[in-house]
Formats: sequence, C-alpha cells, structure tokens
Amino acid sequence: MAARGADLADDGFTAPRLFSQGVSYTYDDVIFLPGYIGFPADAVDLSTRLSRRVPLSIPCVASPMDTVSEASMAAAMASLGAAAVVHCNTEAHAQAAIIRAAKSRRLPFVSSVPIFSPSSAPSLDEFAGYEYALVTERGDSISKLVGVAVAADAASREARVPVSEYMRAAPRSASASFDFEQAAAFLADEGLDYAPLVSDDGEVIDLITAKDVERIRSYPKLGKPSLGADGKFVVAASIGTREDDKRRLEQLVKAGANAIVIDSSQGNSIYQLDMIKYAKKMYPEVDLIGGNVVTIAQAQNLVQAGVDGLRVGMGSGSICTTQEVCAVGRGQATAVYKVSSYAKDHDVPIIADGGISNSGHIVKALSLGASTVMMGSFLAGSHEAPGTYEYKQDGRRVKKYRGMGSLEAMTKGSDARYLGDTLKLKVAQGVVGAVADKGSVLRFIPYTMQAVKQGFQDLGASSLQSAHDLLRSDTIRLEVRTGAAQVEGGIHGLVSYEKKAF
Repeated sequence: MAARGADLADDGFTAPRLFSQGVSYTYDDVIFLPGYIGFPADAVDLSTRLSRRVPLSIPCVASPMDTVSEASMAAAMASLGAAAVVHCNTEAHAQAAIIRAAKSRRLPFVSSVPIFSPSSAPSLDEFAGYEYALVTERGDSISKLVGVAVAADAASREARVPVSEYMRAAPRSASASFDFEQAAAFLADEGLDYAPLVSDDGEVIDLITAKDVERIRSYPKLGKPSLGADGKFVVAASIGTREDDKRRLEQLVKAGANAIVIDSSQGNSIYQLDMIKYAKKMYPEVDLIGGNVVTIAQAQNLVQAGVDGLRVGMGSGSICTTQEVCAVGRGQATAVYKVSSYAKDHDVPIIADGGISNSGHIVKALSLGASTVMMGSFLAGSHEAPGTYEYKQDGRRVKKYRGMGSLEAMTKGSDARYLGDTLKLKVAQGVVGAVADKGSVLRFIPYTMQAVKQGFQDLGASSLQSAHDLLRSDTIRLEVRTGAAQVEGGIHGLVSYEKKAF
C-alpha cells in the first residue's frame, strides 16, 4: 500500500511544485491530468466575478482595445452574461457616449442606424448599408421621432430629394427597456417588420427589425445577462494614469460605468498607485481594476492601494511585442497562478489577460486561479468588433486587429498606456494585423463556454469555485508537455482536414 501511495503522489505535479522551479510556462506548456466525473457537463456553473462587487454569469471579458470593444461588443457580451471594457483610445466624451449607447438597451446588439432630419437629402451611401434610417425633427436622437426612411425608397429616386418626400410614418415604438424576447414579441404582436426603440424620456435609441429577430433566433439561446444594480447592462471602461484621466473618470462614472480598468502595460508604477488612491477616494462605489501585473510583488502594491480586481498578463497577447522589445513579462500560465495565489487571500478576483486562442486555454487560465479571461484576438474579427470587413486576395474576409502598443494606435493616444506619451521617440510594443471573420459572438461564445464546461467536467470541477478549491487543495495535478507532446495533442498525421469547432 505504501508503494501504491508513493506512485499516486508521483502521478503528476501539484501546482505549487510545478510553478516553483523558476520556469516561465505558457498555457500550451502545461496540461491538466483528468479527475473524477460525477456530474453532467451542463451542470457546471461558470458564474464568477469581474471584480469584488460585479458578478458575471460567464467568465469572459472583452479587452479594452479600439478594434475590439465599443458599444456593439459591450451590448452583446453583457447579453451573454459576460462584460466588455470600453477602450479609452478616443476622446472622453466619445467613450462616455459608447457606454451610454450600450447601457441604454437590453437588446444584444447595437445597429447604429443613421438618423436624418426631414429636410436632409441623404445619398444611398449615407444609409451606410442599412435598410432603414430613423427620421427625427432635428436629425438627432433627442428630438421627436417623425418617421422612418427606407433605403430602397431613396435608391428609387433619380435625384437626391428631402427625406420628407419619401419617409414613411413612424410605427408604434418599442420600449428601449425591452429585452430580446419582449422586443420580438412586440414586433410579432403588432405585425411589424421594424420598430424604433425609444427610451422612457423620449430619446430615440435604435431600431429593431424582424430580420434582427430571425438572426438572433438562429444563435444559441441567450443566457442570464450581466445586469448592474440599476437593471442595465454591465459595462466597464478603461482609463489611463495621467492628470486628464481624472476628468475622463468623472465622465465615465456619470455615464454609468460599472467598473473602471486602469489600462497600463506595467501597472506597478507611482502613476497607477496615485490614480488608484484618487479614484477610490472620489468614487468608492465604483469597482477599480488595476494592472497589468505578472508578479506577486506588483500585485501586492496594487492590492494595498485598494484595487477591487487585478488584470494579469504582460506580453502574452498575439499582437503584443513587449517581451520581445523590453525583455520583461512572464509566461501567462505562471503569471496567472502566481498572482492568483496571492490575490485569493485578499478577495481580489483575477482577470487573465492575453494568450487565449482556444477553449482549452480558458480552462487552464480559470483552473490556475483566474476568475475571468480577457480576450482580444479571440473576439476581434467578429460582427460586433469595430471596423469594416475587407477581402484578401485569397478571398478570406478579415477585419483589422491592432495592438494598443502599435505605432498606429499610439498616434490616437494609447502611448500613455506604455508611459510613452511624454517621450520624444516612440517605440512600438505591438503590431497591426488582421483576423478572419468569426461571425457573431452571440454564436461562438456560447459554444466556447460549452467546451469550457466539458473541460471542467473532465477535471472533476463542478464550478469555477470548485476548480479553485481543487487547485488549492493540491487535488488538481499538472505536467509539462514536451514539444512532441504538444504536437501529439493537436491535429497531426493528416494529409488534409477541415476543422470545425461547432
């Protein structure tokens, strides 16, 4: 029996033993050994926290990047039970407007149809590809709705004429507080092909169409949305550490941001510590997430300053070159485990930021102590990501995806994230690229979460908290994979194949 016990003890490594060897491991470097299955995958509970006081139904967060997180992404992620962090690579008033747009509805999309005045004479191009446009008295969202313009009607005119000559009477409006099922029922009950969404105070928010309903019905059923205490979607926002970010912070809080992320590539700085203290003093009711960090020493300083969450990762993103350029950072698996082992004792949730390419990486990040995973490239290229699709010469449909440390992004203001806004010479810590069309996050995130549930089931973890308990009790065992093991663990030995995740 003693020999058998020794054999069991040697069957894989505990996390403390594996991560104490001075080796920086990425997600692909490690593999979990399976546990005992005593429950169905659908019974796995993925509910978690973004920060101390902000609960989520699923552990997904959209990164604060200008090619990832704006109003459409924020509304879609919140409707799925996740959250998005709206980027700050724009003027403060524009960032606040993005937050208001996402929080002004309960629908899982933001169509942003054009708004015209009756006297305007828009070209077909000004319909921006939309089938409909809203018409208000002054051509803005806060004046009275007077009609709906149809792009086909504008196209049938030989010359540009005022909208008033062909606009249709506005149908009965739907409440902007309707969730998807309520809005769909409203269209069906009223026999409408479209309906404007109007808030309680009369502001024209958006337009929902029967085609929107049909499209969303084709996706997996929406789960429990992420809602704040005000009953509106949970939306977070990022700020920097400069003096003018204090004014930005004020606008974001007024816009209803549920959490604030201090966006810095290296969070252990006097600038961030000062901003944390200021923000906690001025807005103690708003959760503050600090970072980025990869060591316990970094985390300790931010936790002692008062953060309600930590963002972990440095140089692990697909478009980030920080480790290459600056020779600092850490393998993401090691970083998540080390920081979470400290943060758990202070009730500070961890956001594993970067290095997520598949559902297995999400399982690893969460099982190593993270409460959520932050994704950039995983969400870029989706319908909800900012930007327009382009076609490559080989016919692939792509969207731009750029690192906030790229020179292109730095010209818009993101150089402050790398403490380079006051420097005469700018050095890039990221690149500009393109990612393939992924479809809608409303489709692929639910499938991804189902894969994560199956991963947890294989580990024997019935919830995210259960996974953390198994990790801390040394029940979860890990091993390091050789290069050959990594090849073997993927698709190999085939002349050709078609890979479909769902």
